[in-house]
Amino acid sequence: MTSLFPRRIEPRIAEALLDTPVVLLAGPRQAGKTTLVRQIAEQQGLRYLTMDDELTLLSAREDPVGMIRSLDRAVIDEIQRAPQLLLAIKKSVDEDRRPGRFLLTGSANLMALPTVADSLAGRMEALSLLPLSQSEIESCSANWIDGAFAGRILKVNQPALGSDLIERVLRGGYPEAISRASAKRRVVWARQYINAIILRDVRDVAGIEKLDQLPRFLRALAQTAGQMCNYTQLGGQVGLDGKTASRYVGVFEQMYLLKRIDVWARNRLNRVVKTPKLQFIDTGLLAALLDLTAREVHQDRTRFGNVLETFVFGELLKHATMADGDYRLMYYRDADKFEVDIVIENTAERLIGVEVKAAATVKENDLRGLKKLASLAGNHFKMGVLLYDGTETMPLGNGIWAAPLSTLWGKEGKAVFM
Repeated sequence: MTSLFPRRIEPRIAEALLDTPVVLLAGPRQAGKTTLVRQIAEQQGLRYLTMDDELTLLSAREDPVGMIRSLDRAVIDEIQRAPQLLLAIKKSVDEDRRPGRFLLTGSANLMALPTVADSLAGRMEALSLLPLSQSEIESCSANWIDGAFAGRILKVNQPALGSDLIERVLRGGYPEAISRASAKRRVVWARQYINAIILRDVRDVAGIEKLDQLPRFLRALAQTAGQMCNYTQLGGQVGLDGKTASRYVGVFEQMYLLKRIDVWARNRLNRVVKTPKLQFIDTGLLAALLDLTAREVHQDRTRFGNVLETFVFGELLKHATMADGDYRLMYYRDADKFEVDIVIENTAERLIGVEVKAAATVKENDLRGLKKLASLAGNHFKMGVLLYDGTETMPLGNGIWAAPLSTLWGKEGKAVFM
């Protein structure tokens, strides 16, 4: 089965296989990893094994060394279900360092497991495949973050305003959800997906026994998307103490359902709020957890703001995984309530601030956070962008611009040069 959408990460995988013995493609279930690695296996003549097959899984658990010894070059899908294979792979690779020997996929963040980080350090390159970005859906190859750090804002290619934007946000990026004909069918898929992950993958990764608390806790977390997380308060809603709540958030993070975002801070700034913010990675899943429909958004947009911020965060996170540069995504908030939704930092500590607005009009007050960030960051401030539900890209002074949300899946063109 060939993917309907060309994945931007594919050339990166091919490149890594040319000089690295083990390549890991990590990301959530159903994001398209299996489809992609099966294509690569066919093209490169690699044997394909999946740990979702019970016999293969049994073999991997009972005789990991024997299984790996029998393979020359192979794809091993869903390896988090048999982590004992990783030591056997390390042994095999130490005896035979040819590049491109193993292409692994994992639906849990294996790099969070200490054994993996230790055993495959220097032998493995890890890449991420998240659900489809809007750029991949629209077949646009331009990278918004690379462009912004080069002083350019992408040109709108497929505008999405008002209802079209709401539809995109609520749909999310999972290939299976996108292929479904109606919003109702997408929500059914999303709910089943969340249940399957909790019942199956969480047990593999975390060994949590009281699984009945997890769906309620995940719904409680959905209410706080885009906000700072107080674990004690969140856990209290479903009868968990703060420590357990924090651990469960870590498990959901390992499953690529959500991410904790740190605050950007210069060391001398002691008025910065230190609490991380929670962001979900896919707005289709988030909307299903919130029971948020297009009709409800049209009637009352108050709940849409946080979901839209999550959408922008998810798009930028996907751009970061496929970018030429190396970037960190953070946010800014201080004790005086100045706030910037997303702060992107490159390795030279240059910053781009991104503020998200669900309305079609931009007011001076919307720029407070970006102006404050610009003044604090000084020469490190590259650009501020206020993304809004409009059509024009306009300068607003001091390196701050208003740009359409649709530039996130835009194309290179006569964009804005600073």
